[in-house]
Amino acid sequence: MGNISSSRAPTSTKPGPVDEKAQLRGEVHQVDAPLSRPLSSSGQLTLDHVASWEGDAAGDPKVQLARTILSHADVRSALISRGAKIADQHVFNHVVDFKTGPITNQKSSGRCWLFATTNVLRYNIMKKFKLKDFQLSQSYLFFWDKLNKANYYLELMIQHADLSLDDRLINHLSGDLISDGGQWDMVVNLLETYGIVPQALYPESTHSSLSGPLNNLLKTKLREHAFILRDLSASLRKAHTEEDAIIATLRAKKEELVKEVYMIMTATLGVPPKSTEKFVWEYLDSDGKAGRWEGTPQQFYSEFGTKPHSPAECFSLINDPRNEYSKLYTVDKLGNIWGGRPILYVNTEIENMKNAVIKMIKAGHPVFFGCDVGKFSDTAAGIMDTALFEYESAFNIKLGLTKEQRLQLGESSMTHAMVISGVHLDSAGRPVRYKVENSWGETAGNDGYFVMTDKWFEQFVYQVVVPKSLAPKELVAVFESGEKVVLPAWDPMGCVGVMSLLVFGIFQS
Repeated sequence: MGNISSSRAPTSTKPGPVDEKAQLRGEVHQVDAPLSRPLSSSGQLTLDHVASWEGDAAGDPKVQLARTILSHADVRSALISRGAKIADQHVFNHVVDFKTGPITNQKSSGRCWLFATTNVLRYNIMKKFKLKDFQLSQSYLFFWDKLNKANYYLELMIQHADLSLDDRLINHLSGDLISDGGQWDMVVNLLETYGIVPQALYPESTHSSLSGPLNNLLKTKLREHAFILRDLSASLRKAHTEEDAIIATLRAKKEELVKEVYMIMTATLGVPPKSTEKFVWEYLDSDGKAGRWEGTPQQFYSEFGTKPHSPAECFSLINDPRNEYSKLYTVDKLGNIWGGRPILYVNTEIENMKNAVIKMIKAGHPVFFGCDVGKFSDTAAGIMDTALFEYESAFNIKLGLTKEQRLQLGESSMTHAMVISGVHLDSAGRPVRYKVENSWGETAGNDGYFVMTDKWFEQFVYQVVVPKSLAPKELVAVFESGEKVVLPAWDPMGCVGVMSLLVFGIFQS
C-alpha cells in the first residue's frame, strides 16, 4: 500500500491549502474573471509568445538568478530548504517501548507492504523471545502472494472471457497483472492461509530482492495463458457446451497453466515451507542463550503473530477527499487469493486517522500505513515535509493542487507502505511529526528511520491500519456494516504500492 499548507512562512512550498473545498470554490470564481484575448487565435505557440515572456524575464532578477543556478544543479538538491531540514529533527516524545532490528531492506523489489507487515508482526515476537535481531520471511509471503495473483488473474480472464480485448477492464487487468505490491486485506489473506516463518527458514534469493526479471517472465506467460483460456472458452461456447462444463474445463486447463508459474517460481525463489508442515527454528536471544521452537507456519502465526491484536481484526482507515466520509469502500477486481477477504476501506477525515495513530503509539503498537512517498521527500536525510523544496520561491509559482485533485488527475496515489513507531506531540497534544520505520536499509534516512511532518501526513498519507478495539466505534460500525461502495478497478485507491529504493532515487519532489 501515498502536499499541503505549511505552518512556516507563506513563501515556503505549499502543495495545497488546508481548506480544499474553499480553494475549489475560489477556482470556480476565477473562471468568471474578465476574459482576455490570446496572442495566437489559432492556439499555436509563436515567437511572439517567447518574445513576450523573455521581456518579462529580463526585468526579473529572481528569474535571472534561477537561470544562473539551476542550469548547473539538480533542482531538488539546489532548492532543498535549510529551514525545513533544521526543523525536522529526529526527536519524538512518544515512541513504542521496544526497538526492533535490523532495519530491513526490500532492495530492488516492490514488497514494501510485506516488509511493513512483517516489521509490525516481529515487534511482539522479538519481545517475547528477547531477540536482538530478527526478521520474518518476507520472501515466504511474497511467494504465496505471487502464485495466488497468477491464479486470480486467470480466474478473472475466465470470468470475463466474453469481453473484447479492447475493453478497459481487460486492458487494466492485463497491465501490471502480477505486481509486487498489495493492500492490507491481501496480506491478511496470506497470513490466515499460509502463516509466517522466520527468515532463516526461507531466506532471500536473487529474484526476491531483484523481482523485475521474474515479473517480466511471469507477465509474458500469464498473458499467453489468458489467450489460451479465451480461445478455449470461445470454442466450448461455439459447441454449445453447458455452462458448468465450460467452467470446469477452463479451470482444469487453468490449473495446468498455473503449474508452469509454480515451476518458474520455485526455480527462481526456492520451494517454500508448506503451511501445515512442521519446521524447527533455533535461535539465540539477546543474552546469548539458545532456544528452539517447533511447529507449522500456521501455528507460528497463530501463537506469535496474532497478539495483542490479530491482523484479521484490523482494518484500513483511508482519507480520500473525493468520496463521502464515514462510508465503506472496495475496489472492483482487486485481490490476491481467489474467494478471500475483500479489500475494504473506511473513508474518514484526516484528524480521525491522526488520532488513531496517536492512540496506537501510546498503547505501544506500531502502525502500518500507506502513503505517496515520492512527494516532497529526501531519502538521504530521511525527511518527508511539504516545505522541503523551495519551488515556489525559485520559479515564482504556486503549487495549488489539493489532495482531492491529485487523486483525480493521477498526480498522487499510495505508492509505499511503512511503519509509524513514534510521534512528537506539542504542549496541546497535537502531532508535530512522526517517526517512520522504512524498509530501504540503514543507509536511507537516519539509520533507516524517517521523519514525517504532520502537514505531510495531511496531504500524502492515505491509509492507516488500526485494530477494531483502538478505532472509533462509529467507524468500526461502518466497517462491520458490509454496505460498501464499489470503486472501479482502475481507481487510485486500488493502487498497490511498489516503490523500491532503486527506482526512488535520493531526492523526490
